[in-house]
Amino acid sequence: MDRFFNPSSVVVIGSSNSPFNLGASISYALSCLGYTGRMFAVNSKGEDVHGSRGFKSVFDIPGEVDLAIVLTPARVVPAIVRECGEKGIRHLIIETAEFSEAGEEGKRLQEEISECAREFGIRFLGPNCLGTINAHNKFCCFFGITPGMYDGVFDRPGSISFIIQSGGIGALIIDSFRKDITNINKVVSIGNKEDVDESDLIEYFKGDNTEVICLYLESIKNGRKLLETAKRTKKPVLIYKVGRTGEGSKAAMSHTAGMANNDVIFESACRQAGIVRLKSISELYTLPKMFTSMPLMKGKRVAVFTNSGAFGGITADLIVESGLEMASFSEETKERLRSTAKLFNVSNPVDLGPTLGKQTFIEIWDAILSSDRVDGLLAVPNVWQKVVVEAICELGNICKKYDKPAAIYIPNAIDRILSIRTEYNLPVFESPEEATRALTVSYQHYRSLGRKEKEALAV
Repeated sequence: MDRFFNPSSVVVIGSSNSPFNLGASISYALSCLGYTGRMFAVNSKGEDVHGSRGFKSVFDIPGEVDLAIVLTPARVVPAIVRECGEKGIRHLIIETAEFSEAGEEGKRLQEEISECAREFGIRFLGPNCLGTINAHNKFCCFFGITPGMYDGVFDRPGSISFIIQSGGIGALIIDSFRKDITNINKVVSIGNKEDVDESDLIEYFKGDNTEVICLYLESIKNGRKLLETAKRTKKPVLIYKVGRTGEGSKAAMSHTAGMANNDVIFESACRQAGIVRLKSISELYTLPKMFTSMPLMKGKRVAVFTNSGAFGGITADLIVESGLEMASFSEETKERLRSTAKLFNVSNPVDLGPTLGKQTFIEIWDAILSSDRVDGLLAVPNVWQKVVVEAICELGNICKKYDKPAAIYIPNAIDRILSIRTEYNLPVFESPEEATRALTVSYQHYRSLGRKEKEALAV
């Protein structure tokens, strides 16, 4: 699998200097990003393309080639796969569309590709996919990427890896991380997943520098394989699957030839395998920071802190509705809270009101998180003065001290939330619903880890 993300040499078959050529956009992106491997292009004229040395055939390329990217008409792809096999290229990314998603002829072509690949021991992604991104080595074979479009991905690579069936979702995810504290490690678009599927890639991401594995799926190729792979994975696995309804399944079918799967069975399988099933597409890029920036929540009891009283009631409703519990403080904890400042409320939710003073915030959070009746904190501080931001910057250290998480939502306009989050590198969420959900999935993953450990001991 690693050669899909770390090739030392790559050929783009179908890359030419013709106007609007999609393969050329890949050659150009690799050149502009500073990819250090050998780059080749195969086209009818054998012409060089954006720094990639040109040839008329893969047979003319000197030496070995790690990875071939195919962007040609579908009808010629089977022959190209055979040529790659004879050349000794064992990893292909077939980005060409119009295969099984396009009807019977496309399905026949896809089967022909698969048969040829098996003959030569080739592993391939696609067809009908967008390729791969490795932010750490500046490798990108997504067609249509232009220089400057996603520089932030490569300037500050992260630890979140994505397996997606849609190029459009990949673009949304990458774009969304420009205003967050987390970022991309690797992205892979699997399209029709005729060969390499989501389970193969989860297995790969288990062993690399990925911290959180996120998936957007339109179908499940092999449910049992996915279940068993996820069960062996200790890293958080977050899945958003389209097709929960009959109409959604039909739409998925037309996109990547995804067969309609039974959603009730899928939901049950996720619970058994310890997979976090996401409720919205935005959770693919909003929730991962809860796993990379905070300890896991090891119980259901949540304390709420706010300096804006209305959000005490709002978040209490959200916590209970999510299946978590409002923590009940001991008298000792209440006394500690009373000693910190003149609080409007020392029970849960804790309401500080408009009091200023960085140390006051720190002492309150320490009192809450040190309690053995509290498993996590939902912090809702209105940032009406800079001193509040300075206090929030210390909250992560308190969480690490007590090995308990805090989900932070600041009830301000979105543009201010994004500005504070990026300027101070804070794991701040954009709504109280997001923050509550982050605590919920943190606890869900902790419980699934416990079940996996028990099952491993029982074997």
